[in-house]
Amino acid sequence: MIEKGKTYVVMGLLDTESIAYAIGRTIQELGGHVIFTAQNEVLTRRYLNAGKKLTEEQREALDIRYCDAGVEEEVKAVFAQTGEIAGVVHSLAYANPRTCLGEEFHTTEVADIQQSYLVSCVSLATVARHAQPCMPHGGAIVALSFDTRHVYPYYNWMGVHKAALEALVRALARRHGRDLVRVNAVSAGPLATKAISKIPGGNQLGEFWEDQSPLPWDPMADKQSVADAVAYLVGDRSKKITGQVLTVDSGFSIIGGRMLDFELPAPPG
Repeated sequence: MIEKGKTYVVMGLLDTESIAYAIGRTIQELGGHVIFTAQNEVLTRRYLNAGKKLTEEQREALDIRYCDAGVEEEVKAVFAQTGEIAGVVHSLAYANPRTCLGEEFHTTEVADIQQSYLVSCVSLATVARHAQPCMPHGGAIVALSFDTRHVYPYYNWMGVHKAALEALVRALARRHGRDLVRVNAVSAGPLATKAISKIPGGNQLGEFWEDQSPLPWDPMADKQSVADAVAYLVGDRSKKITGQVLTVDSGFSIIGGRMLDFELPAPPG
């Protein structure tokens, strides 16, 4: 799985509730060294440092570099300083909730759509271009996605960008095969993060899963299941897997119609 002592870059750290933090912690527990990236120092102070779940010693132990993924020079600068790495996790997405998300799909704010596309999709290609030289013996890149086979209320343009992200994963897998760099994605069910709390009506996504997934889904606890899947794909036990989307959503995305009462998981106890 994770190669002990090797370095992995996990991009998109915001706070201890972010999926990036869960992934990084899992890689560390499996013996890898993790370099986190966060957008800027202001957000880190506001969300990570101000939180009460980490001691001062634990915060100081985190290796955090600052990088706005929408700015190529910042991405380039990060990978110029990492040394040799074994893999990269792209846990990055952004959309203005007032214009790109919510009850109305249409918007005249095209610049917001473009910025969302740049950060949520195009930045993966930017990361791959600058990370690949840091993986001279091959490695892996894993992006985080969300079900693109269905259209969800409120998710709007982010759903479009996630579909583009998965197409980009396949294109990059073809391009970087010659470099022995695998590129995959994990499509996760809704997780309890700061990001989903910013989606107008985003809490209803979790309610859909309660009614529709064959296996129970816990938006908080199942971050670990998603992190385990990412660790598998970014590690050395998945050497012949590339260009794929691994779905970790308790089976929600395969259900046709709706789950009937007798099919639903029994409540705890």
